[in-house]
Amino acid sequence: MPVIPATWEGSSVWQFRMMDQARSAFSNLFGGEPLSYTRFSLARQVDGDNSHVEMKLAVDEEENADNNTKANIAKPKRCNGSIFYGTVAVIIFFVIGFMIGYLGYCKHVEPKTECQRLGGTESPAMENPEENFPVIPQLYWDDLKKMLSEKLDSTNFTSTIKLLNENSYVPREAGSQKDEDLAWYIENQFRECKLSKVWRDEHFVKIQVKDRAENSVTITGTNSEFVYLVENPGGYVAYSQNATVTGRLVHANFGTEKDFEDLDSPVNGSIVIVRAGKITFAEKVANAESSNAIGVLIYMDKTKFPIVNADVSFFGHAHLGTGDPYTPGFPSFNHTQFPPSWSSGLPNIPVQTISRAAAERLFENMEGDCPSDWKTDSSCRMVTSQNKSVKLSVSNVMKEIKILNIFGVIKGFVEPDRYVVVGAQRDSWGPGAAKSSVGTALLLKLAEIFSDMVLKDGFQPSRSIVFASWSAGDFGSVGATEWLEGYFSSLHLKAFTYINLDKAVLGTSNFKVSASPLLYALIEKTMQEVKHPVTGLSLYQDSNWASKVEKLTFDNAAFPFLAYSGIPAVSFCFCEDTDYPYLGTTMDTYKELIEKIPQLNEVARAAAEVAGQFMIKLTHDVELNLDYERYNSQLLSFLRNLNQYRADIKEMGLSLQWLYSARGDFFRATSRLTTDFKNSEKTDRLVMKELNDRIMKIEYYFLSPYVSPRVSPFRHIFWGSGSHTLSALLENLKLRKTNNRAFNETLFRNQLALATWTIQGAANALSGDIWDIDNEF
Repeated sequence: MPVIPATWEGSSVWQFRMMDQARSAFSNLFGGEPLSYTRFSLARQVDGDNSHVEMKLAVDEEENADNNTKANIAKPKRCNGSIFYGTVAVIIFFVIGFMIGYLGYCKHVEPKTECQRLGGTESPAMENPEENFPVIPQLYWDDLKKMLSEKLDSTNFTSTIKLLNENSYVPREAGSQKDEDLAWYIENQFRECKLSKVWRDEHFVKIQVKDRAENSVTITGTNSEFVYLVENPGGYVAYSQNATVTGRLVHANFGTEKDFEDLDSPVNGSIVIVRAGKITFAEKVANAESSNAIGVLIYMDKTKFPIVNADVSFFGHAHLGTGDPYTPGFPSFNHTQFPPSWSSGLPNIPVQTISRAAAERLFENMEGDCPSDWKTDSSCRMVTSQNKSVKLSVSNVMKEIKILNIFGVIKGFVEPDRYVVVGAQRDSWGPGAAKSSVGTALLLKLAEIFSDMVLKDGFQPSRSIVFASWSAGDFGSVGATEWLEGYFSSLHLKAFTYINLDKAVLGTSNFKVSASPLLYALIEKTMQEVKHPVTGLSLYQDSNWASKVEKLTFDNAAFPFLAYSGIPAVSFCFCEDTDYPYLGTTMDTYKELIEKIPQLNEVARAAAEVAGQFMIKLTHDVELNLDYERYNSQLLSFLRNLNQYRADIKEMGLSLQWLYSARGDFFRATSRLTTDFKNSEKTDRLVMKELNDRIMKIEYYFLSPYVSPRVSPFRHIFWGSGSHTLSALLENLKLRKTNNRAFNETLFRNQLALATWTIQGAANALSGDIWDIDNEF
């Protein structure tokens, strides 16, 4: 016989006592003694006094059926009362039985918690719930916009910019001690802001720096009978090929593809000299190399860069890509031993920057006036004299360095695993006031302001905000790209926007923006809300602004987010019609910046307000502020351009039917998504998250799945780089009319097929589940 534990025995005794109490209470309801009952029937005796209860079994009921019927007929009122009271009794009995069983269970398991509350005794923590759970008033867009504006009004940006340009942090070339010191300072500032979490990433990357043996530019005779040293430049171009080359010198204006096409003199076997500006150094070098040039010199002319000091040296890089060029497509973590590799974007010819004074000395040994439509200095000349040549010698050295990326996060209250990233470059070859100090100051102040809004003012962003300080930005967004490569498999599922703060203040006259089309609607709303810091007018002055948006370039940290990772990105600036002259030079100081822009604090405040409103809109609203329908117009524009060559395509036996079909499927998918949003319940967080997830992956869907990230890392068919892009397809097709020998039909057939399937794949993915896809393959 099993032994019953003492605890259960005590519990059973207690339950029997409770049963007796219940029976007594049941009897009192009817004014008599406790009623007897069986599992078959429970009824009060119809005849006689209330002190007797009759217990009937089924057999008794059959034997006395007639008698009971007669009794019931004789006293119908008592019978109705009996049924009523019997029903009530049964209900009350089961309620009491349930309570007895429940109380018995509570007494055994949790005698001091739930049972006490049911018994009427509230726990002390629940007596005044308002004391521990304050009701936070819901904040709307106008409340948050006003809150942000008030905090920005009391923020001093110039003092932080000036601090970042003090001697303790200047110069701060990537991987240097001063770069690392500034990294620790930023990390400490994030911690003082009481962000949800602060951390850092370490990367070990290769960069190129100047050797002790100086680079040189000289003029020689055709037979090397004399040598005239032009300059040992103070600056250099990172990732240049180390070599010494000699040849005639040809001026190629800015070094664009069109500039090389328009030259009267052949470039083959020559060194070219080009003006800084218009396109990146890397693009200039790539264009020169494709024209068979053997070297490149880059200078800043006075017309475009009105710097008084003609001897100013400057810096840049020649990698046609981003990230560490010696770990292309994969991250540089922890000295990981990859087989030797290098980016296809590295140049194969030497490149060097020279001062304006050195360029003018070269022009003295050249002939032929530069075209007037170049709008450059009068000293400009086209080609060296017949008996003279130029010798370029570059001997930079490779250096492996450790760089630090610093992060801080304000975690979202509803979807903490979805986040917007706000970042700025920290390093700089020179003082870097405009190039990196302004962006870093904006980053620090925005982190402080938003942390304050959350901790003190009741702002509860639904999604997280990640603040990032990148290193090695001067060498091609190395820090940002290595981070993207390190977390490539997950970032596109979590990060839905990147906001770039680099070079946000370069002037006052214009407000320019480069961004993914998904962000155009958000940008327009923000421009309508923010006032110009000098004129006081709205930033929204041109309804056709979207058609004038420039593509993100290789030297913009937002580019790898968009073209490599498929994350919508935006970069903006207050600037002039002309380039800021001191970027990348030793004159990029706080003194020059404040002299050039006296309203520096006001303009920095406006830049912070633009970024701040982006951040609020993207993290506060239930629906993601990504204009997914905008890509319909992008696709339509591409098809219009392609349609110009319909006859050429037909001659090759090809059709655009399937491309039109893919574009139609994408349009229908966006329309269905819009319908789903309209029909959804905005308070249903699960439904809204599912819809938002479909939106945030649209950019990623336009990364071509048919090319390798190692070979062609910028896979975006609209904004990337390589033969898989839609622009490359059009350029190749254009050659069929302009230069048929250069046209590659096999390449075009592949381009058309893969572009069609990339667009079709985006449409299918946007449709949602596979059973919602209604296209025919």
